[in-house]
Amino acid sequence: MLDQPSINSALLQWWDRGHAALPWRENRDPYRVWVAEIMLQQTQISTVIPYYERWLDRFPTVAALAEGSLDDVLKLWQGLGYYARARNMHQAAREIMDQYNGKLPSTVKELMGLKGIGRYTAGAIASIAFERQAPILDGNIVRVLSRLVDLDQDVTLSRTKNQLWHLAETLVPANRPGEFNEALMELGQRLCLPAKPNCQICPFSSLCKAKERGTLLERPVRPPRKNTPHFHVAAGVIWQGSQSGPNAPFLIAQRPLDGLLGGLWEFPGGKLEDGESLPEALHREIQEELAMEIEVGKPLIRIKHAYTHFRITLHAFHAIHIDGEPQHLGVADHAWVTLKELDQYAFAVTDLKIINALKEEMMGRLS
Repeated sequence: MLDQPSINSALLQWWDRGHAALPWRENRDPYRVWVAEIMLQQTQISTVIPYYERWLDRFPTVAALAEGSLDDVLKLWQGLGYYARARNMHQAAREIMDQYNGKLPSTVKELMGLKGIGRYTAGAIASIAFERQAPILDGNIVRVLSRLVDLDQDVTLSRTKNQLWHLAETLVPANRPGEFNEALMELGQRLCLPAKPNCQICPFSSLCKAKERGTLLERPVRPPRKNTPHFHVAAGVIWQGSQSGPNAPFLIAQRPLDGLLGGLWEFPGGKLEDGESLPEALHREIQEELAMEIEVGKPLIRIKHAYTHFRITLHAFHAIHIDGEPQHLGVADHAWVTLKELDQYAFAVTDLKIINALKEEMMGRLS
């Protein structure tokens, strides 16, 4: 049986001796806590900090975010990844304005009713911003708790997750619940590391069952990783006329809002199918998505990129528009733009690399 008072006391004393100074800890305003928690999902702290600061400069309140356009939101989020987070925040801000007079609700149940806020984020906001006795459970906390109790069950299974949620709930104190939750997260980030846990200075060193039994590196238990699928993708810089250059227009398309990287702009194209060449794949995709005829030209750049569950090699080609006005069959919108106009649009990392290659090629022509 866990010694809850000893765990609470040890963790909060460790926190009080010197936790990390982070910009979102300077002000416990619920909106700021929400922004930080969403940005920190699956993203390193060092990456988040400049995005967080720029975001608050542009959208300092819920009202400012709700009034902003989705294009502005995605442009500000550009490069942070997992773009559904930004789309959901934008929609949730409008829900907060309509349903809660511009103020985030304080209960886990109400928070979970907002777009993009799940149990973890709701618990974090409720405990940190409103001092509610609400548990949280993220990857770091799963590791800490699994080691603390030496849990020998697969943490990816629903029943095991429920056990961990219950454990987190029994541990979070009525007094200082937000700081306790933050301390638990920080412990996983700084000391209870996956491969090299720093047990010598861990506040749970004398309480940890996995340390006592020598099973630290076996916890948490997860199934073997599956092979990550790989796809070849063709994309086109489709010039409006036969001439390409710094001032010549080319086509970009907006991805559907409900799909991967939804709402971002891209150089259109798609996945290679069996038996196709890359130029054939690009020609087919442009017909299917935009009802256009193109002539595929020379390669521009090849890019390798890894997403959460798959990897791609993106092959970008120059192409010329031959016939057909763009139709929105598989895209949300389109625009004919020049290189100078691209800063107005939000692109994913792979497309930003295409843009850089295009700029370098144009510079090479001028030199």
